[in-house]
Amino acid sequence: MRIGIIGTGRIGTIHANTLSRHREVGSLILTDTDPARAQELAHRLGETAAPGVDEIFKWGVDAVVITTATSAHAELIGRAARSGLPVFCEKPIALDLPGTLHALAEVEAAGTILQMGFQRRFDAGYTGARAAVRSGRLGRLHTVRALTSDQAPPRAAYLPLSGGLFRDTLIHDFDILRWVTGHEVVDVYATGSDAGPAMLREAGDVDTGAAVLTLDDGTLATATATRLNGAGYDVRMELAGELDQIVVGLDDRTPIASTEPTGPPAADKPWTGFLERFGPAYEAELSAFIEVVCGERPNPCDGREALQALRIAEACELSRRERRPVGLAEIPGGTEALFR
Repeated sequence: MRIGIIGTGRIGTIHANTLSRHREVGSLILTDTDPARAQELAHRLGETAAPGVDEIFKWGVDAVVITTATSAHAELIGRAARSGLPVFCEKPIALDLPGTLHALAEVEAAGTILQMGFQRRFDAGYTGARAAVRSGRLGRLHTVRALTSDQAPPRAAYLPLSGGLFRDTLIHDFDILRWVTGHEVVDVYATGSDAGPAMLREAGDVDTGAAVLTLDDGTLATATATRLNGAGYDVRMELAGELDQIVVGLDDRTPIASTEPTGPPAADKPWTGFLERFGPAYEAELSAFIEVVCGERPNPCDGREALQALRIAEACELSRRERRPVGLAEIPGGTEALFR
């Protein structure tokens, strides 16, 4: 199998390394808006660099992996679909609903594969939580608490392109909330604080956000995020039911300290970022993509899943701006629940 990778930045480099070792992948063609960066990575991996995106399609590939800036995702998804190629794309499809819906329509019309990069679905902790919920171990689920805390904010130049905290960061929590529980969000109330670094305010973003979400079975969920967690990278989910309570993301590297006299000590080596924390999950999602392309399994995270997560993020942004509860019915693009 020959795979084209469009974008050789941080996550593109990780994916290229993973795919170059995969037994089903014979070769890679790499390209980037910075040709020297693509050439350097190709040389290091013993693969081929292309001068631009056009060559990815002209030279012939069996599948495409898109890890470019978000602004290019939708156009590249459409181009791959029109070429009849299966695509793996990092989230999101686009930063707005019209762009997302247009790209999905192209994939639907072409009948091609689009797998989205929501890597938490391949993390051992989240898959264990999903199994526990679905088995009935927790009894009736009544409360979910999800959080994502980055150790430091991204570079200032990235912020205006990110879509904001709810679309850029909390979208992962929204996706995994649906996937673990098997239920849809029906309404949200969200707020945010921009009291941190000035660059966040200048980008129209917040450094910390929080949302209360009601699921279609009455379960209440909270989702919080911050770009300023000096202790380290912290991603957790707590699920409480009438029979039991579990937590994802609590281990000897969780950057949290107890004030109790007999509580566990602070982590000696806390997580520093998402690439480190979710390394095995990133590898697993690409292995799944290869299996999907080979017809060995169904698509574990198609474009409709990304649409639903974006709709929740859009509802949260609307709620934050207008300081009111927002029903998901107000947000275009709704589909039937996907987990029934």
